[in-house]
Amino acid sequence: SISLAAAVMKLDPEDGEQILDYFKTQALLTREKALLQASVREQKKLLVENAKLKTDIEQLKFQLQEKQRRPKALHLSKTVSPVSTTPVNQPAAPAGATAAPTPLSTAPAPQERREKQGRRRRGDRKGEKRYSTTVSLSLPYHTACQIIDALSLEPAPRVDASRLDLRVGRILSARRHPLSESMSIQEVDVGENAPRTVVSKLGTKIQLEELQGSLAVLLCNLKACKLKGVVSQGRILCCASSDDCLELLAPPTGSAPGDRVTFLNYPGEPDRELPSKQRIWERLHADLQVDNKGVANYKGCGFEVKGKGLCRAPSLTNCTIR
Repeated sequence: SISLAAAVMKLDPEDGEQILDYFKTQALLTREKALLQASVREQKKLLVENAKLKTDIEQLKFQLQEKQRRPKALHLSKTVSPVSTTPVNQPAAPAGATAAPTPLSTAPAPQERREKQGRRRRGDRKGEKRYSTTVSLSLPYHTACQIIDALSLEPAPRVDASRLDLRVGRILSARRHPLSESMSIQEVDVGENAPRTVVSKLGTKIQLEELQGSLAVLLCNLKACKLKGVVSQGRILCCASSDDCLELLAPPTGSAPGDRVTFLNYPGEPDRELPSKQRIWERLHADLQVDNKGVANYKGCGFEVKGKGLCRAPSLTNCTIR
C-alpha cells in the first residue's frame, strides 16, 4: 500500500514537503495540547483529594478533642473496682456449711480496660499520622492553585506584523530554476555582507529581465528551506489580483537596500527567526492587503519605511499580498 508521504508527494511534487511538514507540526501541537490538558486534570484531581483529606483530619482532631474533654468522673467510674454481687440481705451461711462460690464479675478488670483504652488511643494516633503522611506526599493546596493559575493565565505570545523582519532589497539577478520551469532564483541585496538567494514563482507572471535592478520588499526571518535543491533565504512580497495579475510590492522612493519596513500601530522588534511550529506568516497572511489607494497595509496600518514613505502596489488596488 502507498504511504501518506508518497501519496502527498505524488499529488503535489512541488509543495509536498511543506505539506508533510505542516501535518507533522499539527500532530506535535495536538500531542502537546493533550499533555497539557492531562496535566491540568491531574492537578485538579490532587486538589479534590487534598480537600477531602483535610476534612478527614479535621474530623479526627475534633474526635480527639472530645475524648480529652470528657469529665474526670466518667473516667474514674470506669476504673473503679466492681461492687460485690452478694445481696445485702442475704442470710449468713450456717456454721460448717460450705460457702457458695462467689459469681465471677462479667465487667472487665481495670487493668484490661486501661489496656484497651491505650490501644484505642494508639490506633487514633496511627490513623492521624497516616492521613498526615498522605497529605505531605500530595501538592499543597496553595501550590496547586498557583500551578493551575500559571497554566491558565500564561500570556499568549503576540502575533502581529511587528514579528516580521521586512526589509527593502534590490534584486541583483534573476534566472530560471534548473529543476523547475515554474520557479526562478533571485539574488537580493538587503544591506548584508552577501546577497540572499530567494527561490520564487515570479518567473511565471513577470519577465525575469524586468526583475533585475528592481527594489522589492523581502521577508528575511523565515526559516531557510530547500526548494528543488536550492536553499531559499527569504520571500519576496508581491501583490496579486483576482485575475491572477502579479506585481512586486514597491518600496517608497529614496529607499535603500536594508531599510526596515515597520508598522506604526505595531511597534516592537521582529523575531530573529519565525518559529515554524507557530506558523506566524500563515496566520498573518490574511490581514496583509492593498487598499483602494494602492497602499500596502496590515489591519489598516501601512507598510512604512520611516522618513521615506509607504510601500505601494505599482498599479493594483484592493488586492492581496503574498
